[in-house]
Amino acid sequence: MSGLDLTPAAAPAPRAARIRRHALIETRLVVRNGEQLLLALVIPLGLIIANAAVGARIGIAREPFIASVIALGLWSSGFTSPAITTAFERRYGVLERLVATPLRRADLLLGKAAMVAIVALGQAVVLAVAGLLAGWSPQPGLGSSLVAVATALLGLVAFAGLALILAGTASAELTLGLANLVYLLGAAGGLLVPLAAFPAWSQPLLALLPTTAVAEALRAWSGDGAAGPFPGWTIVVTLAWAVVVVVIARKVFRWTS
Repeated sequence: MSGLDLTPAAAPAPRAARIRRHALIETRLVVRNGEQLLLALVIPLGLIIANAAVGARIGIAREPFIASVIALGLWSSGFTSPAITTAFERRYGVLERLVATPLRRADLLLGKAAMVAIVALGQAVVLAVAGLLAGWSPQPGLGSSLVAVATALLGLVAFAGLALILAGTASAELTLGLANLVYLLGAAGGLLVPLAAFPAWSQPLLALLPTTAVAEALRAWSGDGAAGPFPGWTIVVTLAWAVVVVVIARKVFRWTS
């Protein structure tokens, strides 16, 4: 009869499991946050309802507008929400305590990235269903669909990178104010308003913004041709932003306040 081995064999969970569980925790925290739900769903759903009620009377076409609202939702999920939550996690020492667990710094960032993807996907589905119920009838093609998916994914990376730059360098209170201000500026800048509606002199500048690129790609996907210098320009713009902001975020992000 062999002896009973009571030797401790404590070990962290596999890395993939750690990242998955952290992403799910992050997602639950965002979903339970009333302010984040306001930006992610309440405001966009209110815009969809308002467009269904009075959009035709004031000359706002439904197809491009609903696509613009979905882009606005991606902006809130990719930038505003991660910026605010990460800034307050840094202020209260949550990040430095999590780093003391088996989670590595890269695991924390991957968990947050997965959270952004999960929330953005769920949000896009909810807003798209609401738009369809309100009479939205997009007419996507294969090419526009591929461009829209690639642009949206790269745009989310760029948005999240901008969020980390802000949250990792500014105080929590300043991040809160700036994130909400930038959310409004993005909404007015190229998310809700088509690029072609702006003065000709400002269009080249606005076309360089990742928010404009994501919105124009989704508007083109819905059946409204996107303005731009060449086909697929939205992918180039968001890719450039994604690469640059990720490099900067890696350099400037501080884990402690």
